[in-house]
Amino acid sequence: MNAPPALGDLDADLIAAARRGSDAAFERIVARHQKAVRGFLRRLGGDLADADDLAQDTFVAAWGELERFRGRASVRSWLCGIAYRKRLSQQRSRRRAIERDGAFAEAGGQGVPSVDAGDRLDLARAMAALPIDQRAAVSLCLGAEFTHAEAAAALNLPLGTVKSYVARGRAKLLAALSCEGGEQ
Repeated sequence: MNAPPALGDLDADLIAAARRGSDAAFERIVARHQKAVRGFLRRLGGDLADADDLAQDTFVAAWGELERFRGRASVRSWLCGIAYRKRLSQQRSRRRAIERDGAFAEAGGQGVPSVDAGDRLDLARAMAALPIDQRAAVSLCLGAEFTHAEAAAALNLPLGTVKSYVARGRAKLLAALSCEGGEQ
């Protein structure tokens, strides 16, 4: 009679099966470690619902990063590392939003500034002129407030490529909009 596998062996077997595409194996990884990841995120502070959402985001990210798991640490610590980076990213995003809203309020803004329909058309035309990959990176990073890393993961592109696309796209948009604004 065989002895049951050690915890590390079971996780290694589940990771291997999940890498081969087994949804059931990944579901078992989630079931085994979800409580620990949620508990870790809850102890980091913040809203309990946020912690639960971040835990879900952690497992979604882990599914996409299975090939990067090297087994140098336990699966649980790897997952908690992903969760920690998700939490830091969330905090940075919130801090940027607060700073942006504060700067807008100091400038005398009330709510969301109205944008002229012509300006919206100019922006839409300038965006349409960008190559699709650049447009996607700009849309995520500048329009949807994704970090470069989040956009890279979403677009399945290298981080450096996304940073380059955003920088070039921003420069092209600014140039296009300043030319259109100067023609009036």
